[in-house]
Amino acid sequence: MPALSTGAGSDTGLYELLASLPAQLQSHVDSQEELTFLWDMFGEKSLHSLVKIHEKLRYYEKQSPVPMLHGASALAADLTDELQNKPLNGEIRELLKLLSKPNLKALLSVHDTVAQKSYDPVLPPMPEDIDDEEDSVKIIRLVKNREPLGATIKRDENTGAVVVARIMRGGAADRSGLIHVGDELKEVNGISVDGKKPEEIIQILSQSQGAITFKIIPSMKEETQSKEGKIFMKALFDNDPSNDNAIPCKEAGLPFRKGDILQIMSQDDATWWQAKLEGDANPRAGLIPSKHFQERRLALRRSDVQVQPLKISNRKSSSFRRSFRLSRKDRKTNKTMYECKKSDQYDTADVPTYEEVAKYRRQPHEKYRLIVLVGPVGVGLNELKRKLLISDTQHYGVTVPHTTRVRRNQETDGVEYTFISKHLFETDVQNNKFIEYGEYKNNYYGTSIDSVRSVLGKNKVCLLDVQPHTVKHLRTLEFKPFVIFIKPPSIERLRETRRNAKIISSKDEKGAAKPFQEEDFQEMIISAQIMESQYGHLFDKVIVNDDLTTAYNELKTTFDKLERETFWVPVSWVHS
Repeated sequence: MPALSTGAGSDTGLYELLASLPAQLQSHVDSQEELTFLWDMFGEKSLHSLVKIHEKLRYYEKQSPVPMLHGASALAADLTDELQNKPLNGEIRELLKLLSKPNLKALLSVHDTVAQKSYDPVLPPMPEDIDDEEDSVKIIRLVKNREPLGATIKRDENTGAVVVARIMRGGAADRSGLIHVGDELKEVNGISVDGKKPEEIIQILSQSQGAITFKIIPSMKEETQSKEGKIFMKALFDNDPSNDNAIPCKEAGLPFRKGDILQIMSQDDATWWQAKLEGDANPRAGLIPSKHFQERRLALRRSDVQVQPLKISNRKSSSFRRSFRLSRKDRKTNKTMYECKKSDQYDTADVPTYEEVAKYRRQPHEKYRLIVLVGPVGVGLNELKRKLLISDTQHYGVTVPHTTRVRRNQETDGVEYTFISKHLFETDVQNNKFIEYGEYKNNYYGTSIDSVRSVLGKNKVCLLDVQPHTVKHLRTLEFKPFVIFIKPPSIERLRETRRNAKIISSKDEKGAAKPFQEEDFQEMIISAQIMESQYGHLFDKVIVNDDLTTAYNELKTTFDKLERETFWVPVSWVHS
């Protein structure tokens, strides 16, 4: 950077120097915009005020001012006593009243403190009983406020020593930089920890107030620089540390809900990571179960209830509705309408814990994100799709399904269906060209991947409703799907709001719409519960369809935000 001439003598203050900078930098600035920025920045009134304060402090520092006396409070007290023994007139009364005011007393007390320089930190005296061999002992004093110290301890299985197990990132111990993982703890506030259990030491710490003095032997282990802090995970389960018996310290645990974004601060411990909620102003990290540890725990819990899905499998498959609906009679005699290329067992075997995510915002030149709608039979998916399509036919689109059945007179190929031969359909199935497919009355029906690409290729938002277990296979960089679960309200509200409505039992048959029955309501509720329980971690948003207009407005608002705002998505969709 070129040297700058101040254009003034050596006594020129910082204030004048800053004021002259923009003019002197003018020849080195590339654009008028940058020059305007410099003028605005150096012309800021608050900056000038700070500089003036700085100059005043530097001036008084050079003068080395010395207080006239060190006991103004005592002098004021003596003066008060002396005045009270004299005849009281107006001036004496006013002075006594002034000297008795709390704010003046506080001011004089602060004056004495500063004059005596008693605000300097006072270090505790070195213990006299330090063993000569303990030449590396450190005495550390931390001031404990309302927040925890941010460290956990454990007993070394080999030596029996009490050592620091972990330092919580951003906590008091971490910010001090004085305590490290592996340090051996010898004393707390003069109390020896030899022979004490970690729980007893924690009790001593919890009962201590103010400054806490530690006597430790530093660890010889060199600490590696952590790379964490830039990793973000979306939580796929709820976590309550107060109910977790495995956590080493419940107070150090971080509670979170499914869908929360966690900033991972440390993965040094294979069992317990350190994290904080994204955007949380609290700098201290908390303990969360690691991905591997949580997967093992959830897998063990699932193995205990593995028998139960067989009991409800028939009900479950019958309640998963697709674009082509089956009547209840047909559902009892036919297999599930669609079969995904991956089975239900494959999906439920995956244990949802965390998913690494990054921020993503759709750019104007990019295709729209695929909108995937999921919900049970009768919840109103088709009605919501229809309202969206009518609202803007140029902006929203739906896929054209494939079928092997014979085309009817009033149908047009590529409009209601894409009609293909059974041989070609089976070939496409073998080549994994269908998102999902199935057989109904000896004819195949399916939704192809290319039909989704066709809608997106027309610069439209593709609205697709599929079976829940299919969602996982759509979550790719190409589609970047946003998954919305349309959930039914309570069964009481279903009885009230759907009393005069009809359910479409088969889209492929004429006049198959019929009034809702109580069995339909119960099946809808059970099916929704199963979907949310098994696949809820894949849903980006849940909308309760209590009222069709309200649900539609919520959907529309969500889509508008999706096109212009930033969202958290799997990291592979951003960093590919």
